[in-house]
Amino acid sequence: MDKLLVLEDDQSLIDGLQYALQKNGFAVTVARTVREAGQALADPQNRFDLLLLDVALPDGTGFEVCERVRRDGSRIPIIFLTAADEETSVIRGLDGGGDDYITKPFRIGELCSRIRAQLRRGGTMQKQMEEGLCAGDLRIDLPGSRAWVGDRMLELTAAEYRLLCLLVQNAGRVLTRTAILDALWDGGGNFVDDNTLSVYIRRLREKVEKNPSEPAHLLTVRGFGYQWKV
Repeated sequence: MDKLLVLEDDQSLIDGLQYALQKNGFAVTVARTVREAGQALADPQNRFDLLLLDVALPDGTGFEVCERVRRDGSRIPIIFLTAADEETSVIRGLDGGGDDYITKPFRIGELCSRIRAQLRRGGTMQKQMEEGLCAGDLRIDLPGSRAWVGDRMLELTAAEYRLLCLLVQNAGRVLTRTAILDALWDGGGNFVDDNTLSVYIRRLREKVEKNPSEPAHLLTVRGFGYQWKV
């Protein structure tokens, strides 16, 4: 049974959500504040499969919880619950590491469908962690933190390796510069700024592209960010 953490402070919505989600086969833990969510996530007995986060809470926002989880290195799927007038602000949540959002009021069938889609994606990512990644002649050994192009092992810095993994894991998707910068923040507080990201992109192209000046894989999408094309 997949275990969900629901962060929501509206008691009437909590009651309906808890009943409906449990009826659909999910185990549900409820937190009503950012503080309660932090305690639930810190409890070693809790192993959540997905987080369902309201945006506005009495003591903060769901964005803060999402960003904290991502800084800790977790790739657990995260879906935001948002009111219609908050919808545009969810861009911040998605850039900060969220995976999806659904606008209130919503149909429980649609919510469950979104949850299952993210759980399937999360399972695929776990399988990648165990088996590694392949994209054309590029191979990444995730357990060993190594990468090859053909038979040539790439000499990558830690930040370049994380950037390469992030791009390949999201192959075909455009990643904003903000999303990449957030993902490259490490637990030691070593911040990667916008100029440094540009340097990493250039160096990575020099190592993985046959012709770095005309890249075939690590593409710039002007006005948005970057994309890995297989």
